Amino acid sequence: MDKIALVLRSYLEDDHLSQRRLAEILHVSLGTANKLVAECIQRGFLEPVSTIYNKTRRYAHEDYRLSDTGKSYLAPSRVDGAVIFAAGFGSRFVPLTFETPKGLVEVFGERMIERQIRQLHEAGITDITIVVGYLKEKFEYLIDKFGVKLLYNPEYRDKNTLATFYHARELFRGKNMYLLVSDNWLRGNMYHAYEPGSWYSAVYMKGETSEWCLDINKKGRITGVQIGGRDSWVMYGPIYMDRAFSEKFIPLLEEEYQMPGTEQNYWEYTLMHHIGELEMDANFQPENQVYEFENLEELRAFDPRYQNHSDNKALELVSEVFKIPEAKIINIRCLKSGMTNRSFLFEVEGSHYICRIPGEGTDKLINRAEEAAVYRAVAPLKITETILYFDEHTGYKISRYYEGAQNADFHDPCSETVEKCMALLRTLHGSGITVGHKFDIGERIDFYEELCRGMEMQLFEDYREVRAHADQLLRALARLEAPGWTSSRAVPETPEGPHHRKMVLSHIDPVKDNFLLLPDGRVKLIDWEYAGMQDPLIDIGMSSIYTYYSAAETDQLLKTYLKREPTDEERFVTFAFAALGAFLWALWAVYKSMAGIEFGDYTIIMYRYMKEYYRKLERELPGFLA
Repeated sequence: MDKIALVLRSYLEDDHLSQRRLAEILHVSLGTANKLVAECIQRGFLEPVSTIYNKTRRYAHEDYRLSDTGKSYLAPSRVDGAVIFAAGFGSRFVPLTFETPKGLVEVFGERMIERQIRQLHEAGITDITIVVGYLKEKFEYLIDKFGVKLLYNPEYRDKNTLATFYHARELFRGKNMYLLVSDNWLRGNMYHAYEPGSWYSAVYMKGETSEWCLDINKKGRITGVQIGGRDSWVMYGPIYMDRAFSEKFIPLLEEEYQMPGTEQNYWEYTLMHHIGELEMDANFQPENQVYEFENLEELRAFDPRYQNHSDNKALELVSEVFKIPEAKIINIRCLKSGMTNRSFLFEVEGSHYICRIPGEGTDKLINRAEEAAVYRAVAPLKITETILYFDEHTGYKISRYYEGAQNADFHDPCSETVEKCMALLRTLHGSGITVGHKFDIGERIDFYEELCRGMEMQLFEDYREVRAHADQLLRALARLEAPGWTSSRAVPETPEGPHHRKMVLSHIDPVKDNFLLLPDGRVKLIDWEYAGMQDPLIDIGMSSIYTYYSAAETDQLLKTYLKREPTDEERFVTFAFAALGAFLWALWAVYKSMAGIEFGDYTIIMYRYMKEYYRKLERELPGFLA
């Protein structure tokens, strides 16, 4: 780092600066500070303003200001702007981040990202871009409040900060820029209008640490980086990159971004891999200056408000249910931020529990009163998770967490694990338990199609043809339904027909992740929000598409469930439900994408299942389609 430029910046910011204070700022001895000032005077960078003596006139303090020559020397170090990364979800900060991006969480009544923006403004830096992704709309107000710009990172869901930097790289090219993260909290303002050299904020960590530890030479240059260490200076907080650094760094970052297997890389991996080619100093920060809150418990320790008043609906609910202050809800971590719901794990008095928070818009998609009715109905079977709290209006649910439980592995449809899961389904289907509602797949298809409002036909060129095939399958299934359960597309009931099928309580969502294998050998089936009366073979068809089974594997799963060879009718019903289920979830994914929630290639996979399974039935079992 250019020490001369640092001296000039210090006098620019304070023309009453003593050389002793200058030594503290530069982290050098008083003698070195004196020599640097003398060199600046000799080169015409500083000019005296006044001489101030002490009371005995034995000591004189010179006030200096930058000359025009000094200003010209300092000019290339002018900071052009700042980029703030705010695209990530912040999984370690749930449940707060289910509702609010981490950077918008308040600390002592001030949002973390707003504090940093204000500090930048105080330093004269107003060209600020925030890279957004998760809950991007929440940041929009900052445009009006602070004049910032927003840049969307389309890969925020699936990739780490290497991708975030890649999408923001042009903001750094040819410029002097700060790189910040939205969830840092800085006690003092460490930003300046001028920065004479690239740096990474460094904090000293005593004892063992999992942070990124630095090797630093005597001049303060970073010479090496290792993840984890002991008693070390670590990367912690803001970064500054001058145009010379970015000119070398951006091509390296672009190259690493294109490499397979780097999707989950932090951008600092590129820095670590090429630190020998790059010039970056450590910007040593004192203790208690830079904070990166890893989780809610760290924030509680820092800001007492969060000990019992988080203003978070889920934590307030847990506090009420267990009749404890929020401070006793500990070891919180994200369990799932899934397709329909969000869940977090927490500990209360030595035991672990799960809180489910319904996703946005699920009140339109799921009848929670019906879900509650199913849980009550199947309670005697003891096959579900243990429910401690269920709100039939909001869908909030608190259940027991089973220590050591594992999700089922459906890789092999003939495996012992799959047989255990199918045995549970047989128990459910043969229990004789009924509820007062049906899972009507035809009605659900109509419902999601209406929600999509024509988008499905814009996305799929052959949608009308595929929809016609879905209608044909629905009519075929209706001919096989039991009396009294005909669907919205049912043909007239013919009780004398030979193919009526019995309706039973079905789970509808027997995805492998909803089967829990307990250490004592028991199997639990969780998440019953779609459950209702239906043909039992719908569970086999749905399970197969959730597992991405081939047609042959679906056949084998059906055999495992039946414990015998299936009839043609059973095969037809299973594959028809698999096709219709896939069509339904393809529409569901289209609807979700319209709300800004993407699930990768899931939409295409489901749509392909619909088409391929229909063709299979048309080819192998055409008699049921007549």
